[in-house]
Amino acid sequence: MTDEYGEISYEVRDNVAWLTIERPEVKNAFREQTLDEIADAANSTREDPTIAALVISGSGGAFSAGGDFHAMMKLNKANSYMWNDRMMKVAMTLRNLPIPVIAMVEGPCVGGGHELMLWCDLVITADDATFGQTGARVGACPTVGATQYIAKLIGERRAKEMIFLCKTYTGKEAAEIGLANISVPADQLRAKTEEVCRQIVGYSSATIRATKVSLNFDSDALYPSWQHGMELLANIWGTEESLEGMNAFLEKRKPDFQQFRERNKAELDEYKDAFDNDRNQSEKSRSLRS
Repeated sequence: MTDEYGEISYEVRDNVAWLTIERPEVKNAFREQTLDEIADAANSTREDPTIAALVISGSGGAFSAGGDFHAMMKLNKANSYMWNDRMMKVAMTLRNLPIPVIAMVEGPCVGGGHELMLWCDLVITADDATFGQTGARVGACPTVGATQYIAKLIGERRAKEMIFLCKTYTGKEAAEIGLANISVPADQLRAKTEEVCRQIVGYSSATIRATKVSLNFDSDALYPSWQHGMELLANIWGTEESLEGMNAFLEKRKPDFQQFRERNKAELDEYKDAFDNDRNQSEKSRSLRS
C-alpha cells in the first residue's frame, strides 16, 4: 500500500510502514509542510493493527539535515509557536505510537534531524553516517529533544560537548557510545533494518505496546521541559544573532557572532556607567535629592 504526499513517501509492506523524507535537494531538511506530513503518515499506522513497526529514513543518502533555514528564517517570537507546535506534534506522535519507531540513518543526521532520530525507539545506522547538534554554529537551540535525551543516552559531559562544541560522531561511534543501537556498512543498512523489522513482526504486539509505555515512563516526565525549551527557543527565532548564523550557513561563510558580544558589552558598560554616576533616576528625582 502507498499513500501520496508531497514532502515524504509512505508505504506499508510486509507489516512494516516505511516513511521516507523526500527532499534530497536540501539533504532532507524539513519545513512546516514536511512536519505535517510526517505526523499524518505516522499517525495513520494506528488505523492498521497489522503494522508492527514504522521505519523513518531520508532519501538521497541523507537522513535529515534538520530544519530548512529558508523556513526557519521566517520565524520570530510572534509566530514561532507554529513551528514549535509542529515539532512537538511529530515528537509526541512517534513516542506515543503503540509500535516501535526505527530510525534508519545514513549520511547527515544533524540539528533537528538528530532530534527526529532521538524521538525514535531504535536507531540502525550506516557506519559512516554523521550524528550531531549544530545549533551553536547556526544560532538555534536544540531544545525539542536534544537537551532532554542526549544526556540520558550518552551522559551529561558528552551531551554538553555535543551541544556546546557541535561535536559529531560517526554512525559506528554512535553505536559504541549508545546513541544508536546497531551500525553496519552503508550497503547493508536496509537489509539489516529489514531483518530487525522481521524480528519485531514475529513478536507480541501487545507486549511491545505495553512495554513501550512502561519504558517511556521516566522520560515522559520530561515533557514539561519541552514546553519550557520551546519558549526559550521562541526568544531566539528572528533575532539578529539567529539570522546571522543561518545566513552565514546559506552563504557558506563563517558567522560573526563576536559582534553581538561586543554590542552587549557596550550596552552593559552604558548601563553600569549610568548606575555609577547616579543617572538611573529621573531628573526631577535627582534634583530633589541633590
